[in-house]
Amino acid sequence: MTSTNEAGSRSGPGQAAVLTVLTTTDAAQKAQDLASGAVAARVAACAQIAGPVVSVYRWEGAVETAQEWQVLFKTTAARYDALESWLAEAHDYDTPEIIATPVVRGSAAYLEWVARETAE
Repeated sequence: MTSTNEAGSRSGPGQAAVLTVLTTTDAAQKAQDLASGAVAARVAACAQIAGPVVSVYRWEGAVETAQEWQVLFKTTAARYDALESWLAEAHDYDTPEIIATPVVRGSAAYLEWVARETAE
């Protein structure tokens, strides 16, 4: 039997709701630093870095195009606030992209691992 929790994720009995959280940064080393720092702080179980990607966005009234690296973190809904706070402090952007998406389904063993690795 599955249930829907407060974050909207479906999980089995006793499983924590898991989220993927996306941010971007303008250099590969900055992405590595964000990834390793969040895992070391236990606000994310793991992080994947992809890039470079091209981002097009409006900033201060102008359309900008920039090369960025995406960092995708895996955490629990219970640890999201801690991850968001950590990213806001560690990130060098004025307004960093921090977007969380619920994991609707996943292997029980992986979801349990994410919960264990992010436990306070």
